[in-house]
Amino acid sequence: MEEILVKEYRGDIVECIHKGYICIVGDDGKVKCSIGDDNFVTYMRSSAKPIQAIPLIKRNIDEKYKLNDKELTVMTGSHRAEPFHVEALEGIMKKVGIEESELICLPTYPLGVKAKEDILRNNGEKRRIYHNCSGKHLGLLTLCRELKCDTKTYWDKDNEAQKEILKYISNLSDYKEDKVLIGTDGCGVPVFGMPMKNLATIYMKMACPDLIKDEYTRTAVKKITTLMNENYEMVSGTNLICSVLLQDKNIIAKGGAKGVYCFGLKKERLGIAIKVLDGSEEEWPLIVSEVLTQIGYENKETIERLNNVFPSVIVNDNNKIVGHSETEFTISMEKNKDE
Repeated sequence: MEEILVKEYRGDIVECIHKGYICIVGDDGKVKCSIGDDNFVTYMRSSAKPIQAIPLIKRNIDEKYKLNDKELTVMTGSHRAEPFHVEALEGIMKKVGIEESELICLPTYPLGVKAKEDILRNNGEKRRIYHNCSGKHLGLLTLCRELKCDTKTYWDKDNEAQKEILKYISNLSDYKEDKVLIGTDGCGVPVFGMPMKNLATIYMKMACPDLIKDEYTRTAVKKITTLMNENYEMVSGTNLICSVLLQDKNIIAKGGAKGVYCFGLKKERLGIAIKVLDGSEEEWPLIVSEVLTQIGYENKETIERLNNVFPSVIVNDNNKIVGHSETEFTISMEKNKDE
């Protein structure tokens, strides 16, 4: 069963209750803490993007196409089409030789409010690369070129690029390929479903690449996590949770749609998966801050940064504080909970 994660108060009344799941996995592969059922199955959504980039990094596409670090990093991200994102996306297309029309993402305006306003003020038009998943799509098209498979079906689960990605999803999650549930993500490509504990396992291994047996995959994961930390603004956007967390080089983090958020802690050797069952994302910072606080996370600056950028107070349209949010869960770390 799911459990209450957050309550929202307006005045003295509980106005909203957000239920869900939290699972923490240690470097022994065991569940250390579970809020709700750790076997609850959910789609990874965009938390899969860093893993989807592994086959590209393993092939050293940065050297082949002379891609810079920001261009590589945006392939792992859910960008907001801010100017620096667009510059990186256009750089990939030019260097790899991809036409914007090859992307199956339909033209849209940026998710970033300021970026969208600037485009509208300048009578700009919708573009496919403004879609927040376009970095991943450019990566998939690049992978198809490397595999010499059909770029026109890069979105299909039976495409060779997608089959290869599934192998990494399975390997890092310790979940058999034939058990991974395949759906269609919002952007049109395959999305991967698995239990919470396996999703947390992926991010535990991203934080602890020494546990990855294959040398080339291990090297690729180290490079991806370093890129995400050093170019944190490319993973999401200005003052978003991924950008705030990734400034801490001990953390590897990536969210997905419909309430899924995952992060790994390198020093603590933990992987954490969160699912807000109603699909809300507003509660992520409060939940992550509380998880870090309850486990005694050493870098208090990261927690403070989260709380400053995402205060727990609720403000109305007149910028007046009218309520607040509170977490309702308790983290109790146990050794070898699965046993």
